[in-house]
Amino acid sequence: MILVNRYSKGFMAKDIILPEFQAFLRSRKLVPEKNIPYFASWASKFLYFCNKNNQLDNNKLVMEFMDSLQRDHRIHDWQIRQARQAVQVYLVNFKGKTASDALSLNAKSDAKGSDVSRIIEEIKRSIRLKHYSLSTERSYIDWAKRFFGYVYEIKGDETAFDADDIKQYLSHLAIKRRVSASTQNQAFNALLFLFRNVFGQDIGNLGDTVRAKRGARLPMVLTTDEVKALFSGMSGTSLLIAQVLYGSGLRLMELARLRVKDIDFGMQTITVRSGKGDNDRTTVLPESVRDKLRVHIEKVKALHDKDLASGYGEVYLPEALERKYPKAGKEWGWQYVFPSSRLSVDPRSGKIRRHHISEDIVQTAVANAVKKAGIVKHVSVHTLRHSFATHLLMSGVNIREIQDLLGHKNIETTMIYTHVLRDMTNAPQSPLDTLYKE
Repeated sequence: MILVNRYSKGFMAKDIILPEFQAFLRSRKLVPEKNIPYFASWASKFLYFCNKNNQLDNNKLVMEFMDSLQRDHRIHDWQIRQARQAVQVYLVNFKGKTASDALSLNAKSDAKGSDVSRIIEEIKRSIRLKHYSLSTERSYIDWAKRFFGYVYEIKGDETAFDADDIKQYLSHLAIKRRVSASTQNQAFNALLFLFRNVFGQDIGNLGDTVRAKRGARLPMVLTTDEVKALFSGMSGTSLLIAQVLYGSGLRLMELARLRVKDIDFGMQTITVRSGKGDNDRTTVLPESVRDKLRVHIEKVKALHDKDLASGYGEVYLPEALERKYPKAGKEWGWQYVFPSSRLSVDPRSGKIRRHHISEDIVQTAVANAVKKAGIVKHVSVHTLRHSFATHLLMSGVNIREIQDLLGHKNIETTMIYTHVLRDMTNAPQSPLDTLYKE
């Protein structure tokens, strides 16, 4: 199927502004008014690219066009994202092509059995273009596959879906599968990404979707004695990690992704880069682990020097940084504070690197320590972060300061710890205890 018109050989991008496309964007309010000329410009550049590369199969045009933009170091990441969205809107919304038609531009094969594989590959490309984490990529792809399986069971064709099928699937998760609210939200975010960023379509109003409900929950918190008992069952690097998690209030992946340059021993601070919500923040570096952390980092430095001598020593960097600073990956400051014990192949680039420590190792170490300490509460790694916030409140630290240390966007999120504190310190006396005191 020919998805784009071939223009004459004399066509130049500057000779056309696609006025009809601009009018379409304006009437449908698909993009902000100020962005309309830029969307038209990217669409016209795409058409010009098609004209220059008419020897290419239509299935490869979008892929080759986006690759050409990424190879141009003069073009910023946000411009590449805008260009991709512009092309998707032009083909799917303006030209009226179906999602399958649009995806066929990226296909390596016209066989129908490969449709899902092509969609998965396009999800990967879109996620990496936005610099999302590998864990997010895996989660979104997993939900997409589950959704395709659901559609196949209902319609017998895993690619014959539309926005209404998403609503039905989310309701199915709530009613039939009885998933938690957080699980359903994760599925929703994955499918929303699929339709918006891969198909260039909006899924519309979800008001009639059955949503999984979550009741009020208080976070699990350890007492200070329980924290001591937990630490007594740990040693070495595992103990140091647990102490930093509790002493700084870090999330598990924030700790795993810490770089050497993020530790400031002079200021006694830890800087969290691109935390939840893609925000940076600083938190406290506990004085009691400072010397242990220095010794640990010296060992990591020796390991890094050994990797360099063996021809390795390059750590993962976000794509934008890697393009801007191609040699930074081997610099000491960019190395992980808690690296993996072994080299591995980066699943995205294929390079042999030393990644950060696996979250599974930390989770297992904490779980074993909980058993050893005889703690019967349901304790996870995140419990240490909850305990950090609650114990700061108990010591009189201002709630706003705790909000900043935790990196909460809204104060309401931090306020939950005031309820925990009230339950721990001001519990009313049972009438049974006063019954025989009169």
